[in-house]
Amino acid sequence: MAYILVHHKVEDYNKFKPVFDSHASLRSEGGSRGGKIFRSTNDPNELFVLLEWDSIANAQKFAQSDSIKEAMKNAGVVGMPAIYFVEEAAKTAK
Repeated sequence: MAYILVHHKVEDYNKFKPVFDSHASLRSEGGSRGGKIFRSTNDPNELFVLLEWDSIANAQKFAQSDSIKEAMKNAGVVGMPAIYFVEEAAKTAK
């Protein structure tokens, strides 16, 4: 599986989440298969977003789009996000 892992801070999670949710159809059209949002236990406005994609190429294309840059601005992302393109290497035992 192909994934994007994004780490960034936002001004306010409650402002960020509706903007993120409204962008779901564009992510889906671009090849996203959904994902998860994690919040730091030390700072609820520090986020880790893990999104699954149909391919690394589509994930990279989406991450470079003007649409995502505008959405991040509207969602109150602070500073430059750290974006990683990763592939699943193994599953762990329980």
